[in-house]
Amino acid sequence: MAQHWTELIPIDRYAVAAGGLLHEYDRKIMTLLYQPLIGSTCLSLYMTLWAEVEENRIWSESSTHHYLMTTMGLGLKEIYEARAKLEGMGLLKVFIKKEDDIRSFIYELQPPLSPQQFFLDGMLNIYLFKKVGKTQYARLKRFFSDKAVHSQEGYTEATKSFQDVYMSGHQGLTQYEEHDLQVDAVFMGRDESDGIQISTDTFDFDLLMAGLNESLVPKNALTKKVKLAISNLAFLYDIDVLQMKNVMISALTENNDINIEELRKSARDWYQFQHNDQLPSLLDRTQPAAQRTAQSAPASKEDELILYLETTSPRQLLKDLSGGAEPSKGDLKIIEDVLFQQKLLPAVVNVLIQYVMLKTDMKLTKSYVEKIASHWARKQVKRAKDAMELAKNEHRQYLEWAGGNKTSKRTSKKQPIRSELLPDWFDNDSGDVKTANEGQDEEMEKKKKKMQEALKKLHSGGE
Repeated sequence: MAQHWTELIPIDRYAVAAGGLLHEYDRKIMTLLYQPLIGSTCLSLYMTLWAEVEENRIWSESSTHHYLMTTMGLGLKEIYEARAKLEGMGLLKVFIKKEDDIRSFIYELQPPLSPQQFFLDGMLNIYLFKKVGKTQYARLKRFFSDKAVHSQEGYTEATKSFQDVYMSGHQGLTQYEEHDLQVDAVFMGRDESDGIQISTDTFDFDLLMAGLNESLVPKNALTKKVKLAISNLAFLYDIDVLQMKNVMISALTENNDINIEELRKSARDWYQFQHNDQLPSLLDRTQPAAQRTAQSAPASKEDELILYLETTSPRQLLKDLSGGAEPSKGDLKIIEDVLFQQKLLPAVVNVLIQYVMLKTDMKLTKSYVEKIASHWARKQVKRAKDAMELAKNEHRQYLEWAGGNKTSKRTSKKQPIRSELLPDWFDNDSGDVKTANEGQDEEMEKKKKKMQEALKKLHSGGE
């Protein structure tokens, strides 16, 4: 994500437009279905923008972002990040116009999905289930549903048609005149909202189609609708081309079409089989392309490591470091809080994980993680390399936070200096942060060797 001050400043103006009339029922949908996914700040921004549009209107007056900051009691950075999340969730469209050095925005609010669309979405409902749990998810489904209309079995429709009730008369016919709308006016209404859609460019359909057996899966079965579903499922469950072929085969119908509901079920079953009946969460995110520094063909060991850190999600890193075992719920919760509360980018979180686990005997200590994460957030660290450099420069301070200086001056002289485990990237320019007695503690050296072997496997692609 770009630095907020390059994209937005307090004097920039904005106006709010509604992409269709918003109804009172939408407030319940936003609060109960979307808020668990986007957080309270995003919900507050959506509701504040909505409040600026007068009742039964679709445009607001123009305001500055400083007014929005004052109204919400938030900084511009928080507003910018909340805005981006609303955009990604399909709840806001942003339009910008630049005239000289002046920028103005249009924030077009998009209606949320209907409950039926949401619970059948195939992505958002999965994330919601993962977030709130089975019991609360079932409660929400009950809240947004009701008993079906009484069965019509045995009944015959007796509704009269228009022509049965009305007739067209000719007496006193008045001349009809067409009245055009005023210039730039439109009828107020509401189109059906689109669900979340991952771009089909993110999935290699050429490779998929090249590997398909025409007699088994006809290429014409890959309709536009099926391709959209495949893109979403590949993103949601991290399914590659080879695995997707098997998922597709299990969703084929007798007519050689692909049943999208069966495709979703097969993809979900595959993921849960691979991950001990767990469902994916929104923290499986890798470093945004704009914040990456590594080249696709790394020239050194450090470049290889940075490439790995920038193209791997924190959850996957934890899994790799534990030899393929799934991370505990407690560890995932710590990382999720860092990603969404401290708003650190994935590659930076990966550096943090590696540093902390080596400093705390391969454990993620919540207070220690949060303290360093808070420091990095204030420093606005965005890249893996910057996080590495900051960790080197602040190493002594982080030792104190870890409890390294608890002994008093009177007793510390009699105590042996314990060697410190450090990541591989500390070997470069780490200077005086290394201890003089490195190698004395045999047990710690074994742990370091084990971590280095694990990282070596990661560099070589896990072979």
